[in-house]
Amino acid sequence: MAKLDETLTMLKDLTDAKAIPGNEKEAREVMHKYIAPYADEVFTDNLGSLIAKKTGDENGPKIMVAGHLDEVGFMVTRIDDKGFVYFQTVGGWWSQVMLAQRVTIQTRKGDVTGIIGSKPPHILPPEARKKPVDIKDMFIDIGASSKEEAEEFGVTPGDSVVPYFEFTVMKNEKMLLAKAWDNRIGCAIAIEVLKQLKGEKHPNVVYGVGTVQEEVGLRGAKTSTFAIQPDIGFGVDVGIAGDTPGVSDKEAVGKMGDGPQIILYDASMISHKGLRDFVVETAEKNEIPYQYDALPGGGTDSGSIHITANGVPALSILVATRYIHSHAAMLHRDDFENAVKLIVEVIKNLDADKVKEITFG
Repeated sequence: MAKLDETLTMLKDLTDAKAIPGNEKEAREVMHKYIAPYADEVFTDNLGSLIAKKTGDENGPKIMVAGHLDEVGFMVTRIDDKGFVYFQTVGGWWSQVMLAQRVTIQTRKGDVTGIIGSKPPHILPPEARKKPVDIKDMFIDIGASSKEEAEEFGVTPGDSVVPYFEFTVMKNEKMLLAKAWDNRIGCAIAIEVLKQLKGEKHPNVVYGVGTVQEEVGLRGAKTSTFAIQPDIGFGVDVGIAGDTPGVSDKEAVGKMGDGPQIILYDASMISHKGLRDFVVETAEKNEIPYQYDALPGGGTDSGSIHITANGVPALSILVATRYIHSHAAMLHRDDFENAVKLIVEVIKNLDADKVKEITFG
Protein backbone atom coordinates (compact mmCIF):
# COMPACT_ATOMS: atom_id res chain seq x y z
CA MET A 1 0.00 0.00 0.00
CA ALA A 2 1.17 3.55 -0.72
CA LYS A 3 2.76 5.39 2.20
CA LEU A 4 0.05 7.33 4.00
CA ASP A 5 0.47 11.08 4.34
CA GLU A 6 -1.08 13.06 7.20
CA THR A 7 -4.48 13.39 5.50
CA LEU A 8 -4.65 9.71 4.47
CA THR A 9 -3.69 8.66 8.02
CA MET A 10 -6.62 10.71 9.37
CA LEU A 11 -8.97 9.19 6.77
CA LYS A 12 -7.77 5.66 7.61
CA ASP A 13 -8.23 6.24 11.35
CA LEU A 14 -11.73 7.62 10.80
CA THR A 15 -12.90 4.83 8.48
CA ASP A 16 -11.30 2.05 10.56
CA ALA A 17 -13.31 3.16 13.60
CA LYS A 18 -16.36 1.00 14.32
CA ALA A 19 -19.54 3.01 14.93
CA ILE A 20 -23.04 1.84 14.09
CA PRO A 21 -25.99 4.07 15.07
CA GLY A 22 -26.39 4.15 18.84
CA ASN A 23 -22.76 3.16 19.49
CA GLU A 24 -20.64 5.89 17.91
CA LYS A 25 -18.04 6.15 20.70
CA GLU A 26 -15.06 4.85 18.70
CA ALA A 27 -15.55 7.22 15.75
CA ARG A 28 -16.31 10.12 18.12
CA GLU A 29 -13.00 9.59 19.93
CA VAL A 30 -11.06 9.58 16.64
CA MET A 31 -12.83 12.73 15.44
CA HIS A 32 -12.18 14.41 18.81
CA LYS A 33 -8.47 13.60 18.54
CA TYR A 34 -8.19 15.19 15.10
CA ILE A 35 -10.47 18.22 15.54
CA ALA A 36 -9.54 19.33 19.09
CA PRO A 37 -6.23 21.05 18.07
CA TYR A 38 -8.18 23.46 15.83
CA ALA A 39 -11.14 24.18 18.15
CA ASP A 40 -11.58 26.54 21.10
CA GLU A 41 -13.94 24.08 22.76
CA VAL A 42 -15.17 20.52 22.10
CA PHE A 43 -18.25 19.02 23.76
CA THR A 44 -21.01 16.50 23.13
CA ASP A 45 -24.75 16.81 23.34
CA ASN A 46 -26.75 14.36 25.45
CA LEU A 47 -27.34 11.98 22.53
CA GLY A 48 -23.61 11.77 21.75
CA SER A 49 -23.01 14.13 18.82
CA LEU A 50 -19.59 15.80 18.93
CA ILE A 51 -19.51 19.61 18.59
CA ALA A 52 -16.24 21.51 18.06
CA LYS A 53 -16.48 25.31 18.26
CA LYS A 54 -14.07 27.71 16.53
CA THR A 55 -14.63 31.42 17.09
CA GLY A 56 -13.69 34.04 14.53
CA ASP A 57 -15.96 36.85 15.78
CA GLU A 58 -17.96 35.85 18.85
CA ASN A 59 -20.80 38.17 17.83
CA GLY A 60 -20.83 36.82 14.27
CA PRO A 61 -23.20 34.32 12.65
CA LYS A 62 -23.03 30.68 13.76
CA ILE A 63 -22.12 28.31 10.93
CA MET A 64 -22.61 24.55 11.37
CA VAL A 65 -20.69 21.99 9.25
CA ALA A 66 -22.04 18.53 10.07
CA GLY A 67 -20.90 15.08 9.04
CA HIS A 68 -22.29 11.98 10.75
CA LEU A 69 -20.26 9.57 12.85
CA ASP A 70 -22.39 6.47 12.31
CA GLU A 71 -22.17 3.87 9.55
CA VAL A 72 -24.67 1.22 8.49
CA GLY A 73 -24.24 -2.05 10.37
CA PHE A 74 -26.10 -4.65 12.37
CA MET A 75 -27.12 -5.52 15.92
CA VAL A 76 -27.19 -8.96 17.53
CA THR A 77 -30.76 -9.98 18.40
CA ARG A 78 -30.36 -13.65 19.44
CA ILE A 79 -28.05 -16.66 19.45
CA ASP A 80 -29.41 -20.11 18.55
CA ASP A 81 -28.54 -23.41 20.29
CA LYS A 82 -25.83 -24.19 17.71
CA GLY A 83 -24.05 -20.87 18.31
CA PHE A 84 -25.21 -19.05 15.18
CA VAL A 85 -25.88 -15.35 15.66
CA TYR A 86 -29.01 -13.62 14.31
CA PHE A 87 -29.15 -9.90 13.72
CA GLN A 88 -31.13 -6.78 12.92
CA THR A 89 -29.93 -4.33 10.25
CA VAL A 90 -29.20 -0.85 11.61
CA GLY A 91 -29.50 1.53 8.68
CA GLY A 92 -30.32 0.63 5.09
CA TRP A 93 -28.88 -2.55 3.55
CA TRP A 94 -29.44 -4.27 0.21
CA SER A 95 -29.42 -8.04 0.74
CA GLN A 96 -27.31 -8.64 -2.39
CA VAL A 97 -24.20 -7.02 -0.86
CA MET A 98 -24.25 -8.89 2.44
CA LEU A 99 -23.63 -12.62 2.05
CA ALA A 100 -20.15 -14.05 2.70
CA GLN A 101 -18.94 -10.72 4.04
CA ARG A 102 -16.70 -10.54 7.10
CA VAL A 103 -17.99 -8.63 10.13
CA THR A 104 -16.74 -7.69 13.58
CA ILE A 105 -18.98 -8.13 16.63
CA GLN A 106 -18.11 -5.67 19.40
CA THR A 107 -18.59 -7.64 22.63
CA ARG A 108 -17.91 -6.81 26.26
CA LYS A 109 -14.91 -9.19 26.04
CA GLY A 110 -13.49 -7.62 22.87
CA ASP A 111 -13.97 -8.01 19.13
CA VAL A 112 -15.22 -11.28 17.63
CA THR A 113 -14.89 -12.04 13.92
CA GLY A 114 -17.81 -13.52 12.01
CA ILE A 115 -19.05 -14.10 8.48
CA ILE A 116 -22.59 -13.61 7.18
CA GLY A 117 -24.04 -16.88 5.93
CA SER A 118 -27.23 -18.47 4.62
CA LYS A 119 -28.44 -21.83 3.32
CA PRO A 120 -26.06 -22.92 0.47
CA PRO A 121 -27.48 -22.51 -3.07
CA HIS A 122 -26.49 -26.13 -3.88
CA ILE A 123 -29.37 -27.46 -1.78
CA LEU A 124 -31.99 -24.92 -2.86
CA PRO A 125 -34.65 -25.69 -5.51
CA PRO A 126 -33.80 -24.06 -8.89
CA GLU A 127 -36.41 -21.26 -8.58
CA ALA A 128 -35.11 -20.26 -5.11
CA ARG A 129 -31.53 -19.96 -6.45
CA LYS A 130 -32.59 -17.17 -8.78
CA LYS A 131 -33.90 -14.98 -5.95
CA PRO A 132 -31.83 -12.85 -3.59
CA VAL A 133 -31.71 -14.30 -0.06
CA ASP A 134 -33.91 -12.42 2.42
CA ILE A 135 -32.00 -10.68 5.21
CA LYS A 136 -34.21 -12.50 7.73
CA ASP A 137 -32.78 -15.81 6.45
CA MET A 138 -29.16 -14.78 7.07
CA PHE A 139 -27.06 -15.39 10.17
CA ILE A 140 -23.53 -14.70 11.41
CA ASP A 141 -21.16 -17.64 11.86
CA ILE A 142 -18.56 -16.93 14.56
CA GLY A 143 -17.17 -20.47 14.68
CA ALA A 144 -19.00 -21.32 17.90
CA SER A 145 -20.39 -24.83 18.36
CA SER A 146 -23.13 -23.89 20.85
CA LYS A 147 -25.00 -21.01 22.40
CA GLU A 148 -22.88 -21.41 25.54
CA GLU A 149 -19.65 -21.14 23.56
CA ALA A 150 -20.89 -18.01 21.75
CA GLU A 151 -21.73 -16.51 25.14
CA GLU A 152 -18.25 -17.46 26.41
CA PHE A 153 -16.83 -15.43 23.51
CA GLY A 154 -18.77 -12.52 24.99
CA VAL A 155 -21.52 -12.26 22.36
CA THR A 156 -24.83 -10.98 23.73
CA PRO A 157 -28.01 -9.50 22.24
CA GLY A 158 -27.58 -5.77 21.62
CA ASP A 159 -23.92 -6.06 20.55
CA SER A 160 -22.92 -3.91 17.57
CA VAL A 161 -21.87 -5.67 14.38
CA VAL A 162 -19.68 -3.72 11.95
CA PRO A 163 -18.51 -4.51 8.40
CA TYR A 164 -14.81 -5.33 8.15
CA PHE A 165 -12.64 -3.81 5.43
CA GLU A 166 -9.07 -2.56 5.13
CA PHE A 167 -8.45 1.05 4.07
CA THR A 168 -6.88 0.91 0.60
CA VAL A 169 -5.24 3.50 -1.64
CA MET A 170 -5.89 2.27 -5.19
CA LYS A 171 -3.32 2.07 -8.02
CA ASN A 172 -4.66 5.48 -9.08
CA GLU A 173 -3.73 7.10 -5.75
CA LYS A 174 -6.58 9.62 -5.95
CA MET A 175 -9.04 6.73 -5.60
CA LEU A 176 -9.60 5.66 -2.00
CA LEU A 177 -11.40 2.48 -0.97
CA ALA A 178 -12.66 2.01 2.60
CA LYS A 179 -15.62 1.05 4.73
CA ALA A 180 -17.75 3.80 6.29
CA TRP A 181 -17.01 6.59 3.82
CA ASP A 182 -20.70 7.15 4.59
CA ASN A 183 -19.98 9.26 6.47
CA ARG A 184 -16.49 9.56 7.87
CA ILE A 185 -15.67 11.68 4.83
CA GLY A 186 -18.15 14.25 6.20
CA CYS A 187 -16.42 14.12 9.59
CA ALA A 188 -13.07 14.58 7.80
CA ILE A 189 -14.46 17.62 5.95
CA ALA A 190 -15.56 19.19 9.26
CA ILE A 191 -12.09 18.55 10.76
CA GLU A 192 -10.27 19.93 7.74
CA VAL A 193 -12.47 23.06 7.54
CA LEU A 194 -11.56 23.95 11.14
CA LYS A 195 -7.91 23.16 10.42
CA GLN A 196 -7.81 25.47 7.39
CA LEU A 197 -9.51 28.27 9.33
CA LYS A 198 -6.79 28.18 12.00
CA GLY A 199 -5.10 31.57 11.93
CA GLU A 200 -7.54 32.90 9.28
CA LYS A 201 -9.67 35.93 10.01
CA HIS A 202 -13.36 35.31 9.49
CA PRO A 203 -16.42 37.01 11.00
CA ASN A 204 -18.23 33.89 12.26
CA VAL A 205 -18.42 31.21 14.91
CA VAL A 206 -17.87 27.87 13.15
CA TYR A 207 -19.03 24.52 14.51
CA GLY A 208 -17.55 21.28 13.18
CA VAL A 209 -20.00 18.54 14.13
CA GLY A 210 -20.01 14.73 14.10
CA THR A 211 -23.65 13.75 14.48
CA VAL A 212 -25.01 10.41 15.71
CA GLN A 213 -27.78 8.18 14.35
CA GLU A 214 -28.07 9.77 10.90
CA GLU A 215 -28.61 6.40 9.23
CA VAL A 216 -31.74 5.71 11.27
CA GLY A 217 -33.53 9.03 10.81
CA LEU A 218 -31.18 12.06 10.99
CA ARG A 219 -31.57 12.00 14.78
CA GLY A 220 -28.30 13.43 16.13
CA ALA A 221 -28.54 16.41 13.78
CA LYS A 222 -31.74 17.44 15.57
CA THR A 223 -30.17 17.53 19.03
CA SER A 224 -26.85 19.06 17.94
CA THR A 225 -28.63 21.79 15.96
CA PHE A 226 -30.72 22.61 19.03
CA ALA A 227 -27.52 22.81 21.08
CA ILE A 228 -25.86 25.19 18.57
CA GLN A 229 -28.82 27.25 17.25
CA PRO A 230 -26.91 27.99 14.01
CA ASP A 231 -27.67 30.72 11.49
CA ILE A 232 -26.47 28.62 8.53
CA GLY A 233 -26.09 24.82 8.26
CA PHE A 234 -24.17 22.54 5.92
CA GLY A 235 -24.73 18.79 5.86
CA VAL A 236 -21.59 17.16 4.42
CA ASP A 237 -22.01 13.56 3.32
CA VAL A 238 -21.57 11.11 0.46
CA GLY A 239 -23.62 11.35 -2.72
CA ILE A 240 -24.26 8.85 -5.48
CA ALA A 241 -21.60 8.45 -8.18
CA GLY A 242 -23.35 7.61 -11.43
CA ASP A 243 -20.15 6.91 -13.38
CA THR A 244 -20.32 3.10 -13.32
CA PRO A 245 -21.59 0.76 -16.08
CA GLY A 246 -25.34 0.61 -16.60
CA VAL A 247 -26.20 3.90 -14.85
CA SER A 248 -27.86 6.51 -17.06
CA ASP A 249 -27.78 10.30 -16.58
CA LYS A 250 -31.49 10.09 -15.78
CA GLU A 251 -30.68 7.92 -12.76
CA ALA A 252 -27.54 9.62 -11.37
CA VAL A 253 -25.37 12.35 -12.86
CA GLY A 254 -22.60 12.58 -10.22
CA LYS A 255 -19.07 11.72 -11.31
CA MET A 256 -16.05 11.06 -9.11
CA GLY A 257 -13.40 13.75 -9.52
CA ASP A 258 -15.75 16.41 -10.92
CA GLY A 259 -16.00 18.37 -7.67
CA PRO A 260 -18.37 18.42 -4.68
CA GLN A 261 -22.06 17.87 -5.37
CA ILE A 262 -24.43 20.74 -4.61
CA ILE A 263 -27.74 19.10 -3.77
CA LEU A 264 -30.80 20.82 -5.19
CA TYR A 265 -33.42 18.53 -3.71
CA ASP A 266 -33.65 15.30 -1.71
CA ALA A 267 -36.24 13.30 0.22
CA SER A 268 -35.49 15.24 3.43
CA MET A 269 -35.37 18.84 2.15
CA ILE A 270 -35.48 21.38 -0.64
CA SER A 271 -32.14 23.15 -0.46
CA HIS A 272 -32.25 26.80 0.58
CA LYS A 273 -32.12 28.79 -2.65
CA GLY A 274 -30.34 31.85 -1.25
CA LEU A 275 -27.61 29.74 0.35
CA ARG A 276 -27.25 27.53 -2.71
CA ASP A 277 -26.86 30.56 -5.00
CA PHE A 278 -24.19 32.04 -2.70
CA VAL A 279 -22.24 28.74 -2.56
CA VAL A 280 -22.32 28.35 -6.36
CA GLU A 281 -21.24 31.98 -6.81
CA THR A 282 -18.34 31.40 -4.39
CA ALA A 283 -17.28 28.23 -6.26
CA GLU A 284 -17.28 30.03 -9.59
CA LYS A 285 -15.39 33.06 -8.23
CA ASN A 286 -12.68 30.80 -6.79
CA GLU A 287 -12.65 28.37 -9.75
CA ILE A 288 -13.57 25.43 -7.53
CA PRO A 289 -15.21 22.63 -9.56
CA TYR A 290 -18.72 21.57 -8.50
CA GLN A 291 -21.64 19.57 -9.85
CA TYR A 292 -25.37 19.64 -9.22
CA ASP A 293 -27.37 16.61 -8.14
CA ALA A 294 -30.75 15.66 -6.69
CA LEU A 295 -31.43 12.64 -4.46
CA PRO A 296 -35.16 11.92 -4.50
CA GLY A 297 -34.55 8.62 -2.66
CA GLY A 298 -32.28 9.74 0.18
CA GLY A 299 -31.68 12.42 2.79
CA THR A 300 -28.86 13.97 4.78
CA ASP A 301 -28.44 15.72 8.13
CA SER A 302 -29.48 18.96 6.41
CA GLY A 303 -33.00 17.49 6.49
CA SER A 304 -33.02 17.79 10.29
CA ILE A 305 -30.88 20.92 10.50
CA HIS A 306 -33.17 23.09 8.36
CA ILE A 307 -36.33 22.45 10.40
CA THR A 308 -34.84 22.71 13.89
CA ALA A 309 -35.97 25.54 16.22
CA ASN A 310 -37.30 28.38 14.03
CA GLY A 311 -35.57 27.11 10.88
CA VAL A 312 -32.03 27.22 9.50
CA PRO A 313 -31.02 27.98 5.88
CA ALA A 314 -29.21 24.75 4.97
CA LEU A 315 -27.50 23.04 2.07
CA SER A 316 -26.03 19.59 1.50
CA ILE A 317 -22.55 19.43 -0.05
CA LEU A 318 -21.68 15.85 -0.94
CA VAL A 319 -18.77 13.78 -2.23
CA ALA A 320 -19.73 11.46 -5.12
CA THR A 321 -19.10 7.91 -3.88
CA ARG A 322 -19.48 4.44 -5.39
CA TYR A 323 -20.96 1.41 -3.54
CA ILE A 324 -22.29 3.16 -0.42
CA HIS A 325 -24.23 1.08 2.13
CA SER A 326 -22.00 -1.92 1.48
CA HIS A 327 -18.77 -3.23 3.02
CA ALA A 328 -16.57 -0.92 0.96
CA ALA A 329 -17.02 2.30 -0.97
CA MET A 330 -14.78 4.34 -3.26
CA LEU A 331 -14.31 8.09 -3.59
CA HIS A 332 -11.90 10.59 -5.15
CA ARG A 333 -9.51 12.54 -2.97
CA ASP A 334 -9.84 15.72 -5.09
CA ASP A 335 -13.59 15.87 -4.35
CA PHE A 336 -12.87 15.80 -0.61
CA GLU A 337 -10.25 18.55 -0.93
CA ASN A 338 -12.46 20.73 -3.14
CA ALA A 339 -15.43 20.34 -0.77
CA VAL A 340 -13.23 21.62 2.08
CA LYS A 341 -11.88 24.48 -0.06
CA LEU A 342 -15.40 25.53 -1.07
CA ILE A 343 -16.79 25.53 2.49
CA VAL A 344 -13.75 27.45 3.80
CA GLU A 345 -14.19 30.15 1.11
CA VAL A 346 -17.93 30.35 1.85
CA ILE A 347 -17.25 30.81 5.58
CA LYS A 348 -14.67 33.54 4.95
CA ASN A 349 -17.25 35.45 2.92
CA LEU A 350 -20.17 35.05 5.30
CA ASP A 351 -20.90 37.80 7.78
CA ALA A 352 -24.02 39.10 9.54
CA ASP A 353 -25.14 41.15 6.53
CA LYS A 354 -24.61 38.31 4.07
CA VAL A 355 -26.48 35.84 6.33
CA LYS A 356 -29.38 38.30 6.60
CA GLU A 357 -29.43 38.72 2.82
CA ILE A 358 -29.34 34.92 2.28
CA THR A 359 -32.07 34.28 4.85
CA PHE A 360 -34.49 37.03 3.98
CA GLY A 361 -33.52 37.83 0.40
